Amino acid sequence: MRVLALLTTFLSLAVAEILQNGQIRTNPYPGQVGAIAITASNSSAWKAHPPNATQLSYKGRWDSKYISWWSAPGLKFGFTGDNVAISFGNYTDAGVLVAYRVDGQDWQFSNVTANATYLFITPSTTGVNLTTPAGAVQTFEMRVTNWAYGVQIAGVWTSSEGKLVKIPNHPMAIEIIGDSLSAGQYATYEGLSSYSWGLGEGFGNVEFSITAYPGICLHDSRCYGNLRGQTYQWLHTSDTSGRAIEIYGDNPEVWNFAAHQAANVVVINLGTNDNNTANNITSSEFYTSYLTLITEVHAKWPKAQIILISLWNGFGAVGNTYAQGGAFITEIYRVSEYFTSGAYAGQNFVHYFNTTGILQHNDINPQYHPTDVGHVKLASHLLQYIKLNFGFVFGATGPEVQHDTLYWNDQQDY
Repeated sequence: MRVLALLTTFLSLAVAEILQNGQIRTNPYPGQVGAIAITASNSSAWKAHPPNATQLSYKGRWDSKYISWWSAPGLKFGFTGDNVAISFGNYTDAGVLVAYRVDGQDWQFSNVTANATYLFITPSTTGVNLTTPAGAVQTFEMRVTNWAYGVQIAGVWTSSEGKLVKIPNHPMAIEIIGDSLSAGQYATYEGLSSYSWGLGEGFGNVEFSITAYPGICLHDSRCYGNLRGQTYQWLHTSDTSGRAIEIYGDNPEVWNFAAHQAANVVVINLGTNDNNTANNITSSEFYTSYLTLITEVHAKWPKAQIILISLWNGFGAVGNTYAQGGAFITEIYRVSEYFTSGAYAGQNFVHYFNTTGILQHNDINPQYHPTDVGHVKLASHLLQYIKLNFGFVFGATGPEVQHDTLYWNDQQDY
């Protein structure tokens, strides 16, 4: 599912432009911010906060060096004062694109790089002191858009008269475990256009983490350049990227599940890469590895409901119409049956989610991944499924989830 040349091309486009059906999108990344220098001569105007400040909430997976990993990791905190700046450490990738916003304003985007401080909030930033009284707490949130790039937080700065405020976590949490389909590869804003993002952000009142990386297999095997599969990597903080290998080699940090909020629902969408003959993974190996992963998840979060997503695996022409391909159909269903019978009978913590009929052939882009609309469709079905089966409630009140989806027919007569 990863072709290096295409991937390199796409990553370069993410910094420069977005193409929609061959046309360049106007102003695809609004909100670019500039780097500033905080020196002895102006430091009195700022208040410094270290990366381990208790008021900072890290979303997704971040390691002990405050380096971000996987898809759409984020940083969230409340602040007072007129200015907020963030310093990025040496392990920040050059030109990585981050999304940020104040409270419920639309997402803004900016490229950042290592060993620099960027001024994200000023009195002129959209939403700052818009309807809130002076001195009131406002919320700042930042997300890394790309699954392959990352940032390192070196510190946060507020105005000298300002402060940071801890924003409490939502009581419910969702974990998505997957590959490129869940990470948002080839979607317009990548991680922020994925169905995983649409699911987690779409609820508006849950915490969520997207532990997904392109090309990774479920089975612990080398797949498309990934040295390990999710049965191993999910238990660790970092992903399978080249930057992770450069920093940690073959000894990545183990993820401290006890130190983080437990997931109430876990969505697993894996197997598309295992199913590719190039990776030489057998049906039996896939089935056994799926049992292993679910056992690991259940051991870490015994109260979590686990959803297994069936694989659509593309669409092909059949006669004069189209049909969904599917992959490991029997194996995934057998996995769900295994955890609802025998020693697991009556526990009912594993659920089979059939994707048949949700996506159609034109919901898949030329790079074999869902279009933005395809991601929205899958997220919408999952939102309703989780709401109806597990008692979640919709808490989104109007702020945008996916950015720049406001397109419509504005012609009265045509």
